Amino acid sequence: MNRYPAPTLDQVPEDIRARILEVQDKAGFVPNVFLALARRPAEWRAFFAYHDALMTPETVGRESGLTKGEREMIVTATSAANGCLYCVVAHGAILRIYEKKPLVADQVAVNWRKADITPRQRAMLDFAMKVCLRSNEIEEADFPPLHAHGFSDEDIWDIAAITAFFGLSNRMASFSNMQPNPEFYLMGRVPKGK
Repeated sequence: MNRYPAPTLDQVPEDIRARILEVQDKAGFVPNVFLALARRPAEWRAFFAYHDALMTPETVGRESGLTKGEREMIVTATSAANGCLYCVVAHGAILRIYEKKPLVADQVAVNWRKADITPRQRAMLDFAMKVCLRSNEIEEADFPPLHAHGFSDEDIWDIAAITAFFGLSNRMASFSNMQPNPEFYLMGRVPKGK
């Protein structure tokens, strides 16, 4: 599957193993990215520290004007633009769950301009795609439309940072041939049984 063999859970340092087991307890499985990147523990720690600071800012004492769903929307759109199967499937699943919309991830991945999202989210993704594909063209004129939708300068930083971070993540997943866990494909598509 992966070009680089992932270590087994018992081969990773204790701090990484503990974090992976937390994720497994919450999700019911270990997302492949956790073990694939654990082959280089120092990089794993740096990657997930930045990931968490962006995607769960409250864990580092910071607030964000972006919802969890909006952050995942940026990841899904960015990953689609970068052709990253792993991240589109994995983060698309999380997007469906946060937004409680079973179709939204497919819509955002295929054509976010026609997705069932708000004008605010469309403006957010418009900016994220410019950061993703043409960051050298960002100019002052790109900021007022975001401010008009209620995004602060810090929120705009979040949009750009999430886009840039997942550009790295997409490239690591793609070059290493990281495959999505089968569980991700169905998550958030059908209501959970009670």
